[in-house]
Amino acid sequence: MSRVIAAACLLLTLAACASNNDMDVLRRDVDNLKRDTFESKKEVDALRDRTTKVVREDSFNALRDSQGDLNARVSEITSGLQELRGRFEESKYYQDKLLKDSASEKDLLRAQIAGIETQVRNLKDRLALLEESEKKRTDAGKGDAENTSSPEQQNAMGSRQESGEGMSAEKEKPAAAEDKAAVYDSAYKLFKDRKFRESREKFEAFLKESPKDKLAANAQFWIAETYYAEKDYENAILAYETLLKKHPDSDKIPGALLKQGYAFADIGDSKTARVILEKLVRKHPGSKEAAMAKKRLAELEKKPGRKK
Repeated sequence: MSRVIAAACLLLTLAACASNNDMDVLRRDVDNLKRDTFESKKEVDALRDRTTKVVREDSFNALRDSQGDLNARVSEITSGLQELRGRFEESKYYQDKLLKDSASEKDLLRAQIAGIETQVRNLKDRLALLEESEKKRTDAGKGDAENTSSPEQQNAMGSRQESGEGMSAEKEKPAAAEDKAAVYDSAYKLFKDRKFRESREKFEAFLKESPKDKLAANAQFWIAETYYAEKDYENAILAYETLLKKHPDSDKIPGALLKQGYAFADIGDSKTARVILEKLVRKHPGSKEAAMAKKRLAELEKKPGRKK
């Protein structure tokens, strides 16, 4: 019995030892498995990082290439827009300039037409006066003819008339032969004496007799000045324009442009006045008239409610 018990104990001891060995082996296997699993996880994580980095770089490069293409297209479109804008601004400038010049020409023509209409009215009035005077003279001549009592008296009257006409002709000869400079000087003296109508008539007679004289441009200028002094601005504008067209090389041109600009301003047409004064400043920048034109332009800019 004791032997059986001893054998059983021995078996149990051997079983216990075998179980402990198996457990150690199993534990080592588990540890190895954990270590392998950890290493695998590290490799997977490293592989994931490398893969993500490559994907990110590829995406970034693709995005950068796309952005470069987009920037190039934007630059091309911007350049095209700038070119179109430049063409538009240039076209707009020439269109505005054309409209401005057309408006100025129209205003100038309107002023010229108004001046011509005034001259026509004046001529009609003078013609009516001349017709009335001629009618009175004709009626008086008829009465004289009726009062003549004999052919002898008529002959005598005819002789006296012929004699009187001869005397008139003799009186006119010195006037016709009067020195041109003296006529000009007398007309200018009348202007200085503020006898503008008489001065104008003298200058007009001077131009009629000597249209090509070296003083013709000056005479035309003073004719315009007589109108301006009388505040007959429309006729003054026309007279200055005659000087500008017929005598473009005269030294009176700056003064004519200045006073023509003043005249337009005086009739309320500040737009045309500015065009003419700016032309004076542009073409004769060093003249004293240009300095005066700049001053008047500044005044026109400050004037409230100026005509546009």
